Amino acid sequence: MSLRIIFMGTPEFSVLTLRKLADAGHQIVAVYTQPPRPGGRRGLDLQKSPVHQAAELLGLSVFTPVNFKEPEERERFRALNADVAVVVAYGLLLPEAILNGTRNGCYNGHASLLPRWRGAAPIQRAIMAGDEKTGMMVMKMDKGLDTGPVALTREVEIGPNMTAGELHDKLMYVGAKAIAEAMVKLEMGDLPLTPQPEEGVLYAAKIDKGETRIDFGRDAKDVHNHIRGLSPFPGAWFEIGIGGKPERVKVLGSMPAEGQGNPGEVLTDDLVVACGSGAVRLTKLQKAGGKPLAAADFLRGTPLAMGTRLS
Repeated sequence: MSLRIIFMGTPEFSVLTLRKLADAGHQIVAVYTQPPRPGGRRGLDLQKSPVHQAAELLGLSVFTPVNFKEPEERERFRALNADVAVVVAYGLLLPEAILNGTRNGCYNGHASLLPRWRGAAPIQRAIMAGDEKTGMMVMKMDKGLDTGPVALTREVEIGPNMTAGELHDKLMYVGAKAIAEAMVKLEMGDLPLTPQPEEGVLYAAKIDKGETRIDFGRDAKDVHNHIRGLSPFPGAWFEIGIGGKPERVKVLGSMPAEGQGNPGEVLTDDLVVACGSGAVRLTKLQKAGGKPLAAADFLRGTPLAMGTRLS
């Protein structure tokens, strides 16, 4: 036996789940993903999403609606006669006509321990807040934002120096396995649903460019969490003056360190930088247009003497 599944996802994070469902023998009757976007070096080429590319390699039908407002789109979805829709980082809000457009509704793989970190950026927000654990939850979707009942939970520890990129990859594997397991239980009629608690709700707002600049006036722990929560994308950054002009430098890695000084002051020749309280060591940096470099390699090309202020 197998399920007739509509898969809905867009980024690389979703691809492994699609492949795992296909490998499990389910019939993927259609894949929905975001439309191709401008990309390439000059932004002139339309690029298909990672899920779109993976679906084509699997020989699956792909649909890329801008939304589901048109009755024709809703009818096409319903006419697929699917048992269930699986949604992983799709990027579109689903109206009730879609949520109820399969025999068993829509199940979402969400990268947090709901109701904490509902919304767009749960991985980054968990690290930026200093959370020590997160997880993947398989949830039956309703018309609210990540408010539906939970079918399956898999917890994941967040290491003290783990970046958002590292956590993303770990959750990608955990999530794919969890969703595959949930679909087995659904097929057997043994997938119980538990309502989310009313308390502990936090929203993971989309990362805004205005919050990516490093504020060295904050506590060192907060600065460290900010840096690793935004690594590798979009990247936390500071500015330094090079040739009389300010130049932006991304920080992609850091560690807590000992030291005191004025916020933003370079305290050592291996890039320990003072914060409002305590200090951090910057371990991986990237100049605009350059490659990510370990601190020692970065300093060979861009010396930052003790006493230099980073802002």
